Amino acid sequence: MSMIQKEVADFSVEAFHNNAFRTVTRADIRGKWNVFFFYPADFTFVCPTELEDMANKYDDFKAIGCEIYSVSCDTHFVHKAWYDVSKTIQKIRYPMLADPTGVLARDFGVMIEETGVAERGDFIINPEGKIVAYEVIAGNVGRNADEIFRRVQASQFVAEHCDQVCPAKWKPGAETLKPSLNLVGLL
Repeated sequence: MSMIQKEVADFSVEAFHNNAFRTVTRADIRGKWNVFFFYPADFTFVCPTELEDMANKYDDFKAIGCEIYSVSCDTHFVHKAWYDVSKTIQKIRYPMLADPTGVLARDFGVMIEETGVAERGDFIINPEGKIVAYEVIAGNVGRNADEIFRRVQASQFVAEHCDQVCPAKWKPGAETLKPSLNLVGLL
């Protein structure tokens, strides 16, 4: 079942952010673009490479009005413990959401019930709180922050230019396509 245009359900979770704990709710994601970046668990192997990649691209995301939220089923205390011992994780400046009960992982359809962890999934959420793009991949394959960033840019562009679509590998400034009006609703 597709998650496109699914509205993010109401939530309230703890986060580790800027060396402090705070609560993040659905109200925090409204009115801006967001990426929810699910990963299986702290203190693992592929996850820190992905989180570092997103950290290295964070200023670019912020420059286009997009917040990043990494999410695992660990607690906010585990996030802090990982931050305290890992030079890689200390580079993170975006909120690390704690989802120990799996409320977010289930809402986004990435919860692996047998193991209590989340699949690798990234979700682009528009300012209305709806999912406009997502990818869920196998746990042993890392993701690319540059590609997620490009998809956010394309999503923002088509939200502003409803009569245009972005072809493969589209980047800002590149040509777009203008389908006939009777096909726009099908895309």
